[in-house]
Amino acid sequence: MQTEGSMTDTVDTRATSLGRRDVAGGVAAIFDNFLGHSPQWYKATVLGFLALNPLALLVIGPVATGWLIVAQFLFTLAMALKCYPLMPGGLLAIQAILLGLTNVNSVYEETVHQLPVILLITFMVSGVYFLKDFLFFALTKMILGVSNRIALAFAVCASISFFSAFLDALTILAVLVTVVTGFYEVYQRVVARHPDSPAKAAELEKFRAFLRGMLMHAAVGTAIGGVCTLVGEPENLVIGAVAGWNFGEFFIQVAPVSLPVLAAGLVTCLVLEHFRVFGYGAEIPRGVYNILKDFDVEQERNMTHRQKMLLVTQGFVCAVLIVALALHVAEVGLVGLAVIVLAAALNGVNEEHKLGKAFETGLPFASLLVVFFVIVAMIHDQHMFEPVIQWVLGMDGYFRLLMVYLSNGLLSAVSDNVFVAAIYIDQINEALKAGLMTREQFDDLAVAVVMGTGIPAMATPNGQAAFLFLFTSAIAGLVQLSYGRMVWMALPYVIATSVVAAGALDFLI
Repeated sequence: MQTEGSMTDTVDTRATSLGRRDVAGGVAAIFDNFLGHSPQWYKATVLGFLALNPLALLVIGPVATGWLIVAQFLFTLAMALKCYPLMPGGLLAIQAILLGLTNVNSVYEETVHQLPVILLITFMVSGVYFLKDFLFFALTKMILGVSNRIALAFAVCASISFFSAFLDALTILAVLVTVVTGFYEVYQRVVARHPDSPAKAAELEKFRAFLRGMLMHAAVGTAIGGVCTLVGEPENLVIGAVAGWNFGEFFIQVAPVSLPVLAAGLVTCLVLEHFRVFGYGAEIPRGVYNILKDFDVEQERNMTHRQKMLLVTQGFVCAVLIVALALHVAEVGLVGLAVIVLAAALNGVNEEHKLGKAFETGLPFASLLVVFFVIVAMIHDQHMFEPVIQWVLGMDGYFRLLMVYLSNGLLSAVSDNVFVAAIYIDQINEALKAGLMTREQFDDLAVAVVMGTGIPAMATPNGQAAFLFLFTSAIAGLVQLSYGRMVWMALPYVIATSVVAAGALDFLI
């Protein structure tokens, strides 16, 4: 028989046990909720990063900790298919501010400096949403009309290169992503309606491989075309402004290097498709081709007069977009907002929730870019690049040109192209003002900065805004375009164009 005291002890023990269970269950629930359905090892790794960084700051100092956080941030980008990098990367960015490695004022200044890019992502990418019917129609005709695989790959790479030289590279790639997503959705819809169709897992994988090749040819095209002109890449505008080059002067200054690089990129495209290496050379499966062809024929047959007029009006807005961007009548993002207004009005969109769908793709990426700017602000505040820059500028002749080019490429691959270009061109300009170099030497080094921030930076998805957009877009997951696969598929292009650019720099001296 239990005494009153023993009964009280038993109740207390049970209450304690239940309390411990509640605490354990609560902790487990928090861990389950953390980063959603991401793998357990990934969650533990991110938490490990957050626990390690304060200790690293005490032991190895702010600069080394800054490089550690950069490496961790790159890890979150590489694992984007496990978890969208906005959340884990954002946690690292917040921690960098709390640890004093940067501050909110520096982040704000960097964000304001990058406002044109944010406007571009917010409005131009969203504007493309209202043009997707026309773009899908036009690109479908091209893909279904060019039967030769090698010719098609070359046409995609060359046309994207050309347009990227005069229009914004990110906008061009956003268009292609929209269209390729449309292809994939058409195929999936038809297969879902006809479960007994010959579409099999092998056919789907071949289709994915075909789309991956097309997307990577296009992504590279934005880089090799973008380095040719003043408006091709955002960093070109920064460099051209400091150098005092207009559109024509910029083209002439960089042409001895940019044109051989463009040729090398296009030749590499042909070689990759011919030999079917590095993930290229996949044919569009006959079953998929037939599905897309039948869909195209059916769409044309059933197209109403109103739908035809929608294509006409969207084509008109596309023409307005090209002219406005080519003439640079306003910031690209503001042109994008005008596209939204024109296309939505002419397409009959008059409800807020329909407008909201257009922003679903761009806003997560714009948010990720702001998180990226925190990392860039940390790099700036901790002067993490300055030792490399000072060491490189202390060299002479062709070797200095080469090292400016290579160091730009390396730093751009782990940071922001515009940020790296701005730091380098400012340092070179200060040396010019101090009489440490001639104007001719300044021009040559400015060309090296253009090529460095544009070509070797292709080595990683985070090295170029267009590559990063492609990697974090929905289509990357659908066609299984992972971080490692992007690096692998870009590698032959990076090697070929980087070597040609390094050799062509000698023509400047």
